[in-house]
Amino acid sequence: MNNVSALGRASDSVRTDRTSSGKEHFEVLDGLRGSAAFLIVIFHLFNYSFGWDTSLSLVRHAYLAVDFFFGLSGFVVAYAYDDRWTRMSVLQFFRIRLIRLHPLVLLGATLGLLGYIFDPFGKAINHTPAPMLLLAYLTSLLLLPSPPVGGRSGETQAINAPAWSLMQEYLGNIAYALILRRLRAITLGIIFVLSGLLLIWVANTRGSLDGGWGYSVIWMAPLRLTVSFVMGLWLYRIQDRIRRPKIGLLALSIVLVVVFQMPKFPNVGGFSLNGLYDVACVLLLFPVIILCGAHSEAGTGMIRLCKFSGKLSYPLYITHIPFVYVVANFASTRHPGTSVLLGWILLVLPFAIAVAWLALKYWDEPVRAWLTRRYSTKRTNV
Repeated sequence: MNNVSALGRASDSVRTDRTSSGKEHFEVLDGLRGSAAFLIVIFHLFNYSFGWDTSLSLVRHAYLAVDFFFGLSGFVVAYAYDDRWTRMSVLQFFRIRLIRLHPLVLLGATLGLLGYIFDPFGKAINHTPAPMLLLAYLTSLLLLPSPPVGGRSGETQAINAPAWSLMQEYLGNIAYALILRRLRAITLGIIFVLSGLLLIWVANTRGSLDGGWGYSVIWMAPLRLTVSFVMGLWLYRIQDRIRRPKIGLLALSIVLVVVFQMPKFPNVGGFSLNGLYDVACVLLLFPVIILCGAHSEAGTGMIRLCKFSGKLSYPLYITHIPFVYVVANFASTRHPGTSVLLGWILLVLPFAIAVAWLALKYWDEPVRAWLTRRYSTKRTNV
């Protein structure tokens, strides 16, 4: 009897998060999304500040976190919506996804603009005519490719660089609603294999999969999206046919750290080992991690961390880049010593996390709740 009561209290103290349709979240996958977002922040802070080929170029393969996000998104979208199309229209799906994603797009663009204008170390390079800067901000609010601005090296989302992957996320959701949801698992598997073969060729030719964020290689963005997003949809459809070991958040997060921290590999005999390593992670390792995480339980000791990490992942990813540019511009203009620059990074990292938490609690969650209530009220009135 005491054990039953204890279990009841434990379950009350850690409530199960649910999707808008009432389904339970994948706890470990939520935690892994947070781990990957944190590693992206580390990747940007250290590589933008110290350079891309130094001993302090940490987690130098962490750009692959974007492919991991795309795969997670495909898997979770299929789980959340595959069985809802008999009672949900395409327009309703788009509204749900916009409510989920766009409030933070607006905030990320605004923080990016403020960071660009008020960066105390970027005044020497952040020169853009006001009309062009306003146009870049407006296109960022709409998640459209922006005109180039000074000091941003050709990013397609010049005001808030990480938003390039959110633009692809939107395209993936549109493709899912209009086409991909109707396809059988075998068709999704064929698309995954064919696009994966093209990805292998691209990775070997270019030497890495770090592309899609800038105009010079913008064509890589839809390719990376197609491979991983379709892979996620396909994995969800076939998961019951695959034996899946249960591995928790800590072990899988360590795997991500090790994978992202590997060095840059050389070319051997006309083959890019670095590019082939990248594509092996995307095509082979990430599907295994997603399947293992989807069928693992966080446990009472880790569930709070998984929930917190999952909720913070998107705000952290979409709001951190202005603070990265401040540190990077400080490094390039003041040329501080290594210890001073490390001190700045150690100050900015928790600050960026705190900003992400504030964005979650005082912007994202309240705005999404208000939009959801308003949408539900409209449906009731109709």
